[in-house]
Amino acid sequence: MAADNRQHQPKLIYDRYVRYLFIASAFLMTVIILSIIIFVGQQGLATFKDVSPVEFFLTAKWDPAEDQYGALSFLMGSVYVTLLALLFGAPLGLAGAIFMAKIAPGWLREIMRPATDLYVAIPSVVYGYVGLTVFVPFIREFFHVSTGFGLFAAALILSIMILPTIISISEDALRAVPKNLEEASLALGATRWQTISKVLVPTALPGILTAIILAMARAIGETMAVQMVIGNTPQMAKSLFSPTSTLPSEIVVEMGNTPFGSAWGNSLFLMALVLLIISLIMILLIRRIAARRMA
Repeated sequence: MAADNRQHQPKLIYDRYVRYLFIASAFLMTVIILSIIIFVGQQGLATFKDVSPVEFFLTAKWDPAEDQYGALSFLMGSVYVTLLALLFGAPLGLAGAIFMAKIAPGWLREIMRPATDLYVAIPSVVYGYVGLTVFVPFIREFFHVSTGFGLFAAALILSIMILPTIISISEDALRAVPKNLEEASLALGATRWQTISKVLVPTALPGILTAIILAMARAIGETMAVQMVIGNTPQMAKSLFSPTSTLPSEIVVEMGNTPFGSAWGNSLFLMALVLLIISLIMILLIRRIAARRMA
């Protein structure tokens, strides 16, 4: 008995210290995240010492040289690009998930799943460079527009970038649907496509919505790829092909030119704070959907 105690003593000590390490790591991560939120929040809210909330959120005139800091065009640009990317990418991603989960043979699925995950490893600047050299000239020539930069080019790039998120999570949700539901539908005389559209997709809807929300978070926070193809013009988009800007792209373009603590610099911090709040809202939505799914 004493020998067994001596043998297990190092393992108990190891488990105890590993537990302390995990607690310390979690505490450190919490402190870092809270510090970032507090710092960005303090600098961002300092904007309202010089700029009214109405001017910042409800006007589109951005001209730091004239002390005008209306960010409405950047806010709307982020919303438009995200929604367009989902409009292009969500149906294609869901179709790909259905194909991989219920139609593709096993050997093909084993090839497509790693290939899909490989998209995540491609740097966003590579997507932006492809958009700059391929998509922008194509849009300019095919649609006979002046530059090719604008919402449409940015949305096309983002729709490709969010495909791995939608496909992977939606496929997992579809494969998690109980097999007996599919078999019961087929036994009642439903066709394969009726079973997919009327049984599998509605049952997997919480997981699919989670995939779409995660894709929205990826799209609205994307910086380099969008910055390279959207045109970076502080104006409201008048069409799909007019240059505009988004919150992340404007921060990237101007962050190197702004004095720290100025109204200009604080306005950029306020844009970052808005992005943080949007990301937090999306995370809370995902947790709520996941809780309902578990219930």
